[in-house]
Order: sequence, then structure tokens, then C-alpha cells
Amino acid sequence: MTAALTIAFVPGVSPAKWARVWRERFPSVELRLRPIGADEVDDALAGEADMVFARVPVSDAHNAIPLWTETTVVAMPKDSPLAESSEVDLGETDVHVVDAGPVPADVDGALDLVEANVGVVVLPQSLFRAASRKDLVARPLVGAPGTRIVLAWRSEDASDTTDEFIGVVRGRTANSSRGTADQPGGADPADAPAARGSRGGKATASNARSAAKQAATKGTGGGTGGGKAGRGRVQRGMKGKPKRGSKGNR
Repeated sequence: MTAALTIAFVPGVSPAKWARVWRERFPSVELRLRPIGADEVDDALAGEADMVFARVPVSDAHNAIPLWTETTVVAMPKDSPLAESSEVDLGETDVHVVDAGPVPADVDGALDLVEANVGVVVLPQSLFRAASRKDLVARPLVGAPGTRIVLAWRSEDASDTTDEFIGVVRGRTANSSRGTADQPGGADPADAPAARGSRGGKATASNARSAAKQAATKGTGGGTGGGKAGRGRVQRGMKGKPKRGSKGNR
């Protein structure tokens, strides 16, 4: 894994919970967090950021995995008649819409106009909360699809480290196995039974001769006990537990 990982994030998205998990699980790999503007995703990835928490749309040139969908709300003054409703249908009101969203280009400026009773603003709930305007309230917008948050990165920036961060964001536990394809340093499941066999017993020439004699006596069909033992070894081998020291167990 690389010595450091730089994660950028747009306004309204907090990477705090994943940062805590990362620092507990990979204390030797520095995690750097960089707040960026909503329109700075491409520049961040072209610069020092390895990955970015962003809102769609993002460039098709980037890899992106969907994470969650934010609720779309209408911001309004606390004393607005609309504030009495549990949700707002702008199609049934004659209120002036300062910015119809889904994400205002200038969130603070738009909310300043709302505070001045110029109209209402449509935006993601997380951005409204982050703005912390005590004189405003927000209500869900009827029929709004919401805004999608994704984790984006460039193919050329992909690494074992970025893959581990994806696992943290997706809730992969420290002891979970990702298989041989995406678990660098882990044991190949195909080799696991042989490895356990060499550790588990001290075979001697006498043991081997005894086993051969028993096999000859029972015939090629074998006994039911031998069949069960064989199946047991296969099942244990298929678990594919990573070796001690592999990334999944750090």
C-alpha cells in the first residue's frame, strides 16, 4: 500500500466516519482530507486527490460507485406559510423560486436571498444543514428524485490503497476476505488445503505405509468415513481465509 491517501469531498459530504475507521484499521497509511468546491472534482482528481466524494453528474472519464441519494428540500423563512407543511409541491404554489437546484451554484448567496424574503431555494438537505441558517427551515420537495453521492477516482490512480478505502466505505470488515483477485498479499484459496495439511500433521513413512495398507484393504470405493473426511477438507479449503498479515486482517 502507498504511504498516504488523499480524499477530497464536496460541500455537504462529511467523510468523518470513514476517516475514523481508516485510521483505526490502517494507522501506518496517512489519510489526508481535502474539502473542495462542487465544481472542482476534475481538478482535484487531476491534482493531489486520489479519490473524491462528489455529486452526480461526474465525468464519464472517471470511475464512480454510487453511495447514497440525498433528499431534496426547499429552503424558506421560518415564518413562511409553506413552513407549516410537512412537504412542499412548488407546482401548487405561486412562490418565487430563487434557484430551482438541484444544487445552487452559489449556496450561500441563494440562502441570503431566502433570508431576505425574496423567495425559496431548492437544494440537497445536507447542504442546507451545513449552511446552518437559524432563521430558515427546509421541507422535502414533492416528487424530487434527490441528488446522488458517488465516490469517484481515475483509473490511473487505482491502487491497493484505493481499493481498501472502497472497502471501508462499503462497510467491509477488517477480517472479511475479498478473494485472491482483489486481496494483494492474501493466500490463494487453491493453496490453502495443502498449506493446512503441512502444518496440521507430521506425516512419517510409517504413516504413509499404514494408510496405503488400509486403502488396499478397503478397495478403491473407500469407506464412508474416508469420504466425509475428504469433503471436510475441501469445505475448509474453500473458506479462503487470508494469511496472517494480509490486508484483510491488519
